[in-house]
Amino acid sequence: MDKKIVESYRVLLEGGEGEYVEKKSRFIATIRRCESEEEAAAFMEEMKKKYWDARHNCSAYVLGARGELTRCSDDGEPGGTAGRPMLEVLLGEGIRNIAVVVTRYFGGVLLGTGGLVRAYTQAVKAGLQNCTLGRMRYGWEVEVGTDYNGVGKILYLLGNAGIEPLESNYTDVVSLRILVPAEEAVRLQKEITEATNGKACFDKRKELYYVDKECAE
Repeated sequence: MDKKIVESYRVLLEGGEGEYVEKKSRFIATIRRCESEEEAAAFMEEMKKKYWDARHNCSAYVLGARGELTRCSDDGEPGGTAGRPMLEVLLGEGIRNIAVVVTRYFGGVLLGTGGLVRAYTQAVKAGLQNCTLGRMRYGWEVEVGTDYNGVGKILYLLGNAGIEPLESNYTDVVSLRILVPAEEAVRLQKEITEATNGKACFDKRKELYYVDKECAE
């Protein structure tokens, strides 16, 4: 496999919001999928307009399959108490192409450096709990062909691998179109060949990235 290819990484499928309150200060996290710096900048500007009366709108984002582009802003909070902790949450979760803005409405009580770091961190975590995450995988689109004697065995193997056919055609033979993670493709091909005594065909159509929706963790 090409070393430049990332086998898998987490992505945001559906954004969300979350809130954390610390000593009457409200921290509202808004999280959105962004594919470019332009999208992230537009998102941040949108949040600043929406929450124009807030004291701070701090932000962070991670772009690229390897998370190669990151930015964060304290937006007037003491240096390192907002943007960096927010960014660390995103990096720690391994999520790519994601941006977050945490809006703070001041509650009248100073929180101190530690309190701010905790509040911004917890706000992002609260927001992520209301998001839908998936895993972008690098894999193969494959057409598996078999006779009716072999289809049961193949479906059993696919089920064990957590793979559901995208398309099934039953005519004089059976044809299944599936997506297989690249790192599992050779092993699965071998298992199918052995299970059907070499009677099934495993035809690789193309290589691509595709999304697996994550179960709640």
